[in-house]
Amino acid sequence: MNHRKLRVLVVDDSQLIRALISDLLEEASDIEVIGTAADGMEAVRMSRSLKPDVITLDVQMPKMDGLQTLDKILEQQPIPVIMVSATTQLGGQITLDALDRGALDYIAKPEGLKEAETTLRTELIRKIRSVATTDVQRVLKMRRERAEKRKERRDARSAAGEVRSATKAPTSKTSADLPVSDKCIAIGISTGGPPALASTFELLPDGLPPIVIVQHMPANFTKAFAMRMNSLSKVNIKEAETGDILKPGHAYLAPGGFHLEVKRHGRNCGKLLVREGDPVSGHRPSVDVMMTSAAQIYGNRLLGIVMTGMGRDGSDGCKAVRAGGGFVLGQDEASSDVYGMNKVAFLEGNVDRQFSLDEAPTLIPAQVRRMWGAACLT
Repeated sequence: MNHRKLRVLVVDDSQLIRALISDLLEEASDIEVIGTAADGMEAVRMSRSLKPDVITLDVQMPKMDGLQTLDKILEQQPIPVIMVSATTQLGGQITLDALDRGALDYIAKPEGLKEAETTLRTELIRKIRSVATTDVQRVLKMRRERAEKRKERRDARSAAGEVRSATKAPTSKTSADLPVSDKCIAIGISTGGPPALASTFELLPDGLPPIVIVQHMPANFTKAFAMRMNSLSKVNIKEAETGDILKPGHAYLAPGGFHLEVKRHGRNCGKLLVREGDPVSGHRPSVDVMMTSAAQIYGNRLLGIVMTGMGRDGSDGCKAVRAGGGFVLGQDEASSDVYGMNKVAFLEGNVDRQFSLDEAPTLIPAQVRRMWGAACLT
């Protein structure tokens, strides 16, 4: 068995951050920092000569920014790259671009030493171990094919004079009139999630039950992600807020750094609570927290979906969905960037049916019809 240390190249224009990341990574017995680079050009050269197992890459740098550097590195060799991003809306948008272009994961750049200890010692080390074994060539191929298909669809819509905007066409019925107003879809997802959700939501119809999403993301990233998703989908998508009443044709994304719970509203519907609290299953927001609360409100009127991501968050939530009479779909191994959360849920018997990501936009509406009748979709 090979016990060779994971060889990491650290890229950041801040000498302090380079030293901080390097020192904390070196504390892990299975990780070795083989070099540091202060800019993108140096990073490309060093990645070519050193051939690291994993690269941590700063998003915003002089000479060559993180996106350009990422493209150059991946052109030459399929190395797992983790983006290290400032916790700003711009940083979030650039990070989402990086994920579309082949970065496997990301962390928020710590703003203080105490936060750095927590973020880097636990989160970054865990993510390095996870992505180091990923078949980057396969992930890149899948992401590029999906990105090309999305571009073709956007170009076709543009040529046909269709324009998606943040202001969606109102449905002819009020939310209360729709047969799906008392139903719910709960989605849990992590590593590889943003590109996977984008390819799914771009093709979903707007007459679905309310959708609640937990995507493991740092604070400040989720607003940028919700806006990006909203711009490409018929579904109205927003960052969740306390007091949001769940409506058909709408999706609510858990804000980074907070738990999201579904509470009862009226006799059969739900509203949202955003709260602080300790991490659950290693995460805040936690899929388990969201799904378990949704199962208590919706029972057999709930469809759970667990998708790509590392760890086991979501398995207990899927169990609660099934125990309440709901149905659970789990993304399969072949179409997952990381077959982790969905694998655990499947192996523990908490998934009713597995699916490929490419079939998600048609399978989800079909499952809604199977569970609650064809009249549910407008």
